[in-house]
Amino acid sequence: MGRLFGTDGVRGIVNQELTPILALKLGLAIGTYYGEGSRILVGRDGRAGGQMIMNAVIAGLVASGVEVFLAGKTGYAPTPALQFAVKEQGYDAGVVITASHNPPEYNGIKVINSLGIEIDRETERKIEDIYFEERFRYVPWTRINDLVRIDDNVLELYVRDVVSRVDKGLIKQKGFRVLVDCANNVSALTSPEILRRIGVKPYTIACNISQTPYREPEPTPSSLQEASVVVKSLGLDLGVGHDGDGDRAIFIDEKGEVWWGDRTAALLSRYVAETKLRDAPRRVYTAVSSSRLVEEYLSEASIEVKWTPVGSINISYKLLEEGGVAGFEENGGFIYPPHLLARDGGMTLALFLEMMAREKKSASELFAQLPRYYAVKIKVPMRREKALQVVRALIEEYSAKEGVRVVTVDGIRVDAEDYWFLVRPSGTEPVLRIMVEAKTPERAKQLAEELREKARRLASQ
Repeated sequence: MGRLFGTDGVRGIVNQELTPILALKLGLAIGTYYGEGSRILVGRDGRAGGQMIMNAVIAGLVASGVEVFLAGKTGYAPTPALQFAVKEQGYDAGVVITASHNPPEYNGIKVINSLGIEIDRETERKIEDIYFEERFRYVPWTRINDLVRIDDNVLELYVRDVVSRVDKGLIKQKGFRVLVDCANNVSALTSPEILRRIGVKPYTIACNISQTPYREPEPTPSSLQEASVVVKSLGLDLGVGHDGDGDRAIFIDEKGEVWWGDRTAALLSRYVAETKLRDAPRRVYTAVSSSRLVEEYLSEASIEVKWTPVGSINISYKLLEEGGVAGFEENGGFIYPPHLLARDGGMTLALFLEMMAREKKSASELFAQLPRYYAVKIKVPMRREKALQVVRALIEEYSAKEGVRVVTVDGIRVDAEDYWFLVRPSGTEPVLRIMVEAKTPERAKQLAEELREKARRLASQ
């Protein structure tokens, strides 16, 4: 039996892997799984092909007897806004048309359960079985509900809750000025408004929704260089870059330095544990792609770090089952459980500004509290089978070495005295991902290049 779902939903290049036929059949499978009469909220980001794919999914849902609701007249909504609406308004499920951070030629389909979290792996497999076996349920023509209702409350409900979770009076006193880089996508509908409501003056860049973003949808130190220059030249207090669907937040301090999400999350996790969630279990969940500095910094506050495979879904379900103060990934995804058990760029932005205001420190002063590591991330194009072959060879090699810690929950992570690295197949693209961190940038670059060459050699064997 084949697989559709990857690390984070179903993704593919529009009109190549991800076609209207696939979307229609997947809509039928989702509707068949949830059953006739179920209420499902549908939304999308501004990526190319979004309207086409969304309409195909809706056609499949309607054919199977589902009652479909659309997030506003266009369907435009950040993923966390739709997830929050599903949870708060009692929908049976949600479907989001997005490929999040992937390159612009990609799009995708995510399925959200009634808790506002992406469906678990078992539910994914059940939907896949219906899809591949074509066990679709078609309701009689007399029971087809062609009317797609509009839910106009999705964005307002979400913004209002984010604002309610922070001390807006304290934030307003500081007179912060913040740049938001929306990647020409749907966070433009919420993040500037969140800032206005908590008394912050927003400056915006690329906050028009467009199928052709001015930068790569993934917020990284490279893609946020223009935003970094703007923050520093205008003397702003902070900058934030979102991904395509607004569930990530990568911060830029007032000096123009761009910080990876695990740095932000380490600060926020400790802040949340000590000021907002004192009664929660003192633990966080994070993917193996997060830096070792997370353990070093949080152990000082007696906060336990639990490692998970890459993919926010793994973190969400661990928080649901066992509790904790937060969950996060190095890519800028941060989960604040009282609001939503899913990563949320808007909530992360509001929390970070509250932390700055309460601790009376600039962004650079906060980040200076962390142990310093230098990161290098690269992608090596190769098929998944070859990527797995590389990982198996590396596991065999490093498991025999002394003086290193080897973690194999997702690919291979190796922790040595003055560096660590992660090598894993991507769950969303045909690439092998390599991440290296070391105490100096030169050492990090050297290790990354050595691993790139080793991976290519192992893949060719």
